[in-house]
Amino acid sequence: MKSLRKEDIKQEVFDLYDAYAHNKLERRDFVQKLSMYAVGGITVPSLMSFLMPDYETTFLIDKNNPDLDSEFITYNSPKGGGEIKALLSKPKSAKEKLPGIVVVHENRGLNPYIEDTARRAALAGFITIAPDALSPLGGYPGNDDEGREMQRKRERNEMLEDFIAAFDYLKNHEDCNGKIGVVGFCFGGWISNMMAVKVPDLAAAVPFYGGQPKEDIERINAPLLLQYAGLDERVNAGWPEYEKRLNELGKENTAYFYPNVNHGFHNTSTPRYDEEAAELAWSRTIEFFKEKLM
Repeated sequence: MKSLRKEDIKQEVFDLYDAYAHNKLERRDFVQKLSMYAVGGITVPSLMSFLMPDYETTFLIDKNNPDLDSEFITYNSPKGGGEIKALLSKPKSAKEKLPGIVVVHENRGLNPYIEDTARRAALAGFITIAPDALSPLGGYPGNDDEGREMQRKRERNEMLEDFIAAFDYLKNHEDCNGKIGVVGFCFGGWISNMMAVKVPDLAAAVPFYGGQPKEDIERINAPLLLQYAGLDERVNAGWPEYEKRLNELGKENTAYFYPNVNHGFHNTSTPRYDEEAAELAWSRTIEFFKEKLM
């Protein structure tokens, strides 16, 4: 069987995957449409295998990294889903209280990529919390397809309350200095934007390819660093109006568009990952948090 490379895949295939990953296409329709691109030795099963996440070989941080204290905890979300499981991480070397970061998953629960990202942020000098909004349904089920189906069963504003409660948990944590930011990806990008609207004392927000709020933008106090994928027409369509309102209201914001990369370019586990853009976006994210939270 031909070994696929990212360069072998037409952009239309990535667009199909984006539609599937965001519940615009049922699996059956996704597979059927993929068959149009199964040519020249490329089979539908090989395309499917190539596009699906690889959580075995794509970690950037060892989950048992000796420089980290990382453990699963539960906290209460009274306006959301009740008891929420989360990964709490911090550097072992910390001698003083740390700034905090809420790390928000995509539309499929707390998968290994988001856990990895939370640990990576902690190693940069933060106490991080990465909640699992699937907790009321039993938690991330171990694969993204089932995770997406589960997350569709929850109301997104109720899930927003779960992440606001995570902010409150960090705010009151003995190892946190009280200055807290949020970073989120896809669905988590929308959550990050909405936390900027809903949480007056949020100190910084970094939405990665996240949907934009339509109302109450005047309530935003947090400086925003917005990361967008150049090929992501679906999410990018909402930016001009959001930017206009932010600037009219004098809200601090900086947006970066990374050319020729897809939605999900930061996610190491799928072929949409673009190392150069992801590393640049991440370095900007950490620099931003150090400026605003430390």
